[in-house]
Amino acid sequence: MDLTKFFGELKRRNVYKVAVAYAVAGWALAQGIAQVFPVFGIPNWAIQLIVLAIAIGFPIALVVAWTFELTPEGIKRTETADLMPPTTGQKKRAWIYIAVIGGVISVALFFLGRYTVGNKTTAASTDGISNKSIAVLPFENRSEDKANAYFADGIQDEILTRLSKIADLKVISRTSTEHYKSAPQDLPEIARQLGVAHILEGSVQKSGDAVRVNVQLIKAANDSHLWADTFDRKLTDIFLVESEVAKAIADQLRAKLTGQEEQVITAKPTDNPEAYDAYLRGLAYNLKTANTAANSLGAQKYLKEAVRLDPEFALSWALLSYVDARGYRTLTLQQTVALREEARQAAERAFILQPNLGEAVWAKGYYHYACLKDYDTAVRYFEQARQFLPNSSKIPESLAYVTRRRGQWDQSESYFNEAERLDPRNVTVLTQHAFSYICLRRFPEALQKFDQVLDITPDDVDTLATKANIAQAEGDLPRAAALLAPLHPNADDSAALETQVYQAILERQPAQIIPRLKEVLAKPDPGLGPVYV
Repeated sequence: MDLTKFFGELKRRNVYKVAVAYAVAGWALAQGIAQVFPVFGIPNWAIQLIVLAIAIGFPIALVVAWTFELTPEGIKRTETADLMPPTTGQKKRAWIYIAVIGGVISVALFFLGRYTVGNKTTAASTDGISNKSIAVLPFENRSEDKANAYFADGIQDEILTRLSKIADLKVISRTSTEHYKSAPQDLPEIARQLGVAHILEGSVQKSGDAVRVNVQLIKAANDSHLWADTFDRKLTDIFLVESEVAKAIADQLRAKLTGQEEQVITAKPTDNPEAYDAYLRGLAYNLKTANTAANSLGAQKYLKEAVRLDPEFALSWALLSYVDARGYRTLTLQQTVALREEARQAAERAFILQPNLGEAVWAKGYYHYACLKDYDTAVRYFEQARQFLPNSSKIPESLAYVTRRRGQWDQSESYFNEAERLDPRNVTVLTQHAFSYICLRRFPEALQKFDQVLDITPDDVDTLATKANIAQAEGDLPRAAALLAPLHPNADDSAALETQVYQAILERQPAQIIPRLKEVLAKPDPGLGPVYV
């Protein structure tokens, strides 16, 4: 066989042209469906089937090109077409135009697919974690004066708060991040525990009225740095840093900002740097985990100083109202009419100054909940605050407590779940959710919540004692005894002691607990509550 003649015949029958055109068009189609189809949820097997059909069609197209010819009178067999007058040069070059157009379509579909899938990936990654989710870890205090730790805590919380007001983001509450180090090594694991795709780390160095803030945004899955910056500012300009960081992160995560949100995250809460410093000191006391009288009084002192220096400081008024109302409800402050009135006036002042400030609206609701037990009004304000604080876990947490007090158990559980999504390692929320399950005698679910608590705070005495309570309620005294054994006989916690006493009664072995009770009666501990004889 004469190969030269054969290849010449391939060229004469336009087989080469069809091969090039088919390859370009096929590649364009394959790229398009591979990139775009997943966006519409079309399964992979369907995409693979189409690509396979394109591949199988290639030799068929070559056979058709050998056998048939496209003429001005339609498709004819090649032998017939050879007898017809030749076409113009323009028509002979038509296949070139087809190839070019196919190539342009191919490139367009490729980039369209990449853009579309990119947008989808931005919204949610394959593991179900939103790519618009972030946790802000504690900022490192690099100031020579270690007493400036309050300032680093405050800047971190202010940046977190501004981010949390962007509805298109998922922002984890500070309660869940405060137990981590400033720059931990195991970021992927921390991100998994918190249910986020990104971590923000930072440090603050304060010297006189000069402040340096370093921040870096990290994609946790591969520990890659997406963005970092250093801000050198005077104290009077520190608000600009908080706003710039929040806007930069929103831009990096492709979060959509409404006009109102942009205004909120760039707002300047006060023009008085001394008032802001006092506010940050009060905020630091309020952020402490332990809700003690000392911490409540410390917060109260500095927040009052802040509003004295700037009576228009709505954010400080709102926080002062919350500190007073919480102290009134939990008895960490003396439950007086004066304290309740101060909480009311502070909430009212904040609300009048800035009726669209989420913290002010929430403070109004919390006052009605904690001080007046006016749950209808409290719920109304909590729901109103949602639109201004879309990522605040304290709103669904508050609603969970209110609805539970009303006996609306299903609604309360839904609110608890919502709070845990934004604050997954908040021991208080998890414990309260577990107590709801106990009230409903849904013991397996309560135990699951307590196990989550123990994963965060291993060997917590109260939690182990409550798990023993559940075992007692289920009639499993050996399991209860095993849980209480490590706590006996030196448990100084009232819950554990009460559970140990009840265990001894259930086992009909009171002699083993009597010596411990005699110690309590001989030297009562106010922390264990009143002793009734």
